[in-house]
Amino acid sequence: MEGNIMEKDLEQIRASVAAHREEILSANDRIHGFAEMAYQEFQSSELLIGLLEENGFQVEKGLADMPTCFLGRWGKGAPVMGILGEFDALECLSQEAGNPEHKPVLEGAPGHGCGHCALGTASLSAAIAVKEYLERNQKSGTVIYFGCPAEEGAGAKQFMARAGLFDDCDFVYTWHPATVNQVSADSNSAIMGATFTFDGITAHAGACPWNGRSALDACELMNVGCNYLREHMEDGQRVHYAYSNAGGSQPNVVPAHASVKYEVRARRVSEVKELFARVVDIAKGAALMTGTKLTYEVSMAFSDFESNRTLAPIVSDCLKEVGAPSWDDEDYALAEKYLRSYDPVTLDHIRQSMAEMFGAENVPEIEKRPLHAGVFAFDPRSGKPQGGSTDVGDVSYAAPTVELNIATACIGNIGHTWQMAGQAGSRIAHKGLLTAAEIMALACVRTMDRTDLIQKAKEEVRRKNGGHYQCPLPDSVKPPIGTY
Repeated sequence: MEGNIMEKDLEQIRASVAAHREEILSANDRIHGFAEMAYQEFQSSELLIGLLEENGFQVEKGLADMPTCFLGRWGKGAPVMGILGEFDALECLSQEAGNPEHKPVLEGAPGHGCGHCALGTASLSAAIAVKEYLERNQKSGTVIYFGCPAEEGAGAKQFMARAGLFDDCDFVYTWHPATVNQVSADSNSAIMGATFTFDGITAHAGACPWNGRSALDACELMNVGCNYLREHMEDGQRVHYAYSNAGGSQPNVVPAHASVKYEVRARRVSEVKELFARVVDIAKGAALMTGTKLTYEVSMAFSDFESNRTLAPIVSDCLKEVGAPSWDDEDYALAEKYLRSYDPVTLDHIRQSMAEMFGAENVPEIEKRPLHAGVFAFDPRSGKPQGGSTDVGDVSYAAPTVELNIATACIGNIGHTWQMAGQAGSRIAHKGLLTAAEIMALACVRTMDRTDLIQKAKEEVRRKNGGHYQCPLPDSVKPPIGTY
């Protein structure tokens, strides 16, 4: 009896996703064409808002001080189920959809090199499918689609979490376009970013340098100090910097103004705050040594992320139940062309990664048919810290959150490339995003009646956040609208 009910659930979800297939794929392709940068996703957000309203969702716009941040809500009562959508593009990655040869639509223009056009539309499809399931079966529950801008910029979800938008969610599911099908046990680092500005006194560098106080020297000494700090940093901690103002181009002038931008990463948000404080102390020391004045401004911060260990097995089971996208020979042929588009050195690195993941003996066959047709089961013991960071981490500190990966690109594909941008608007991504929609919607259905697991998942979050979400950003920091 239980097996029949579960099969019926999947049939209903698949029917809903299929019924909205054309409008969802059209939305993906249009957003792929819009290719709008962080905080400027006006056409993309309006398109998604229109689809939400057409499907009966109540929409709230301009949330958390961001014009392109929105949510769509349907239903009433518990559980409250959140689904995250993104839709921002990346600088200089314009690429024709489905073309495995490098051909920008407009040279130098943005493109969807991380596949967020697919991310946003698949999540919308999942939200509609959950809404129709609740409606059809007359069940209590609320589904919320969160329209999250600027993941590739300074982020949005930490501002959304600070505004309390996720506080009522019993759980939140999301996904990301990838090259394999899995619920990963890996973790993403927490990050803090800030610009450090030193103000000194200008002087003639040849005639009277003793009258000057070099802001550039202060930046240099700060960098030296941070490089010496590296020996004393814990494993997994990172410090990166780049000059945003090197003090000008005239070497015969003691520079009075200079700025350096820093990003600091660590495995946990508590650790990143401690490491950032040490970097600030080094900057203060550099100012003291050079007789300059220091000011700094925190511009971005994300909490660390890992999928909720209580709910991840449910999503993984749904992945297994739905299965991988159904690839055909045309899909494999297109994927092979994308794989072959990489230069020989990069391709060798890709082969090494394939060997580590699938076994060296399988690499030649994978190169001919480079699309993942299987699924990897969730294994909490296999999790490894990854170097990157995501604002999904802040959602996970506010509510139980799980992220799914579904193949929308060839095995070995590298993110933030024109190859990824091209595949994001291709038949490969179309199949991947529809599969992701089915899995997320089914996972909501499988979770909604498991009040025991939902409570356990919330306890897991409370252990992590100390009882309530604390934004890593100072209250004074607002979304940097117009800077991307």
